[in-house]
Amino acid sequence: MQWIALYPETVERLYSTGFYRWWDAVIRGFSAYFPFSFGDVCYGILLLSGIVSLLRWKKTTSKEKMSRLGTFLAGFYFFFQVSWGLNYYRLPLAEKWHLEPQYTAAELREFTEKLIEKTNAIQLQITKNPKQKVVVPYAETELLTLGTEGYKALAQIHPEIRYGVGSVKSSLWKRPLSYMGFSGYLNPFTHEAQVNTLMPKYTQSNVICHEMAHQTGLASESECNFIGFLAGYHHPDLYFQYSACTAALKYCMNALVQQDPEAFDQLKVKIHAGVLDNFKESEQFWNQYDTFIDKGFHGFYDRFLKINQQKDGMEGYSKFVGLLISYYQLKADNIKLRP
Repeated sequence: MQWIALYPETVERLYSTGFYRWWDAVIRGFSAYFPFSFGDVCYGILLLSGIVSLLRWKKTTSKEKMSRLGTFLAGFYFFFQVSWGLNYYRLPLAEKWHLEPQYTAAELREFTEKLIEKTNAIQLQITKNPKQKVVVPYAETELLTLGTEGYKALAQIHPEIRYGVGSVKSSLWKRPLSYMGFSGYLNPFTHEAQVNTLMPKYTQSNVICHEMAHQTGLASESECNFIGFLAGYHHPDLYFQYSACTAALKYCMNALVQQDPEAFDQLKVKIHAGVLDNFKESEQFWNQYDTFIDKGFHGFYDRFLKINQQKDGMEGYSKFVGLLISYYQLKADNIKLRP
């Protein structure tokens, strides 16, 4: 893997835009036939098999134990890399789209102010009342299938972002996911986008678009946040637009409070009370699952990302703010609020 990482152009050409697209069409086309999370069922079977193996552990010799464990881990790791993991080593999106992720405090403030205006406008268009929070009216199953419309719209602007067959599922492990602090994940073996549907519904649309970005072959969390935002923002549905904007606004405000606390205070008062109520709704949800468990899993995932060429680890999620600002500066017309 260290050797392969030296040749991102080759990975991009032969794997990410070559083999992966063929393999993804096959495996996602298969998993899409299941109305439930097929990957989560497989993980459950794997977990039970692991428990049974541990119970039989004493009946084998040390040499046999190491041989079996080594064979399993090697096979698991190989399949992970071939099925999806090699996307970690492809060319960065910023390089392909000529984006510059670095930004100044002034640029951050300007972009955040415009994003507040857009978010407020969408919230007002939905509720007709600046003090009322947005309540998504869709059923869970309906919401999970609507994400493809955003990627169809995005493909009109960026044809290189190809989605394919929809396979977005409500995770069977959503309660454990909540304690782990995760809003969703991509199953790299079945290529199903898994969503934690216990979360406030207004946030789920953005998570759906984020996990769908992983399905297109993007591994970087910052890139998936970025493409997920674009897919949500260009979505014909206002609730998807709102979910994308509120998610991006949270990241921008978090960056602003670190770089320019005074500007943060000045801009926060401009956010509609209804939007702030939605933010509070999300915060209250995650607070009830805030234990040592999520910190442990976040630490593990941070290390996993760094091993797989994502040097920023968990901080990579917030790095997409730079991609957004650069994209806005280069292609401002693409993210204008539609009338």
